Amino acid sequence: MKVSVDASRCQGHTLCSMIAPDSFELDDVDGHASPVSEIVPDDQQDAVREAAHSCPEQAIVIE
Repeated sequence: MKVSVDASRCQGHTLCSMIAPDSFELDDVDGHASPVSEIVPDDQQDAVREAAHSCPEQAIVIE
């Protein structure tokens, strides 16, 4: 499973990092998210899916 964040859609709500803190990091300046790694470890996949579904801007892309 791969994950990315569409930077043009992310508004820095920070929900993804609250739901999946091991998978998303936040920019110190504007709070926008980016994945810690493009490849999601098996033990983090459920949390990443939940973060993607919870994103108000639908900025998280899972492949």
